[in-house]
Amino acid sequence: QVQLVESGGGLVQAGGSLRLSCAASGRTVSSYAMGWFRQAPGKERELVAAINWGGSNTWYGDFVRGRFTISRDNAKNTVNLQMNSLKVEDTAVYYCAADPPPYKGWATGDYTYWGQGTQVTVSS
Repeated sequence: QVQLVESGGGLVQAGGSLRLSCAASGRTVSSYAMGWFRQAPGKERELVAAINWGGSNTWYGDFVRGRFTISRDNAKNTVNLQMNSLKVEDTAVYYCAADPPPYKGWATGDYTYWGQGTQVTVSS
């Protein structure tokens, strides 16, 4: 089993930045794809960004491309999401998720392991 714990959420003004971190434990996730999802009140969960096991391939939702950067440190078993130029509409609970081989979640969003989430609130 893999446990994921997110941190770094909080309240920030529009235009500001936050850095989310996700620490994995239980087993190494160096061979897993990792993703960040978010869910705002009354809306469906959506994939924000994803990174493959080696960090050479990333994906971003159109709504964050150019503003958010996903990265990983396999030596530390962590994945990060740097969020810049935050907008009010980025307000949501952000979840870290892990997708083991054969990476069925990469195309479907159906990741296997999930964290509890961290709240990000962007004020105007």
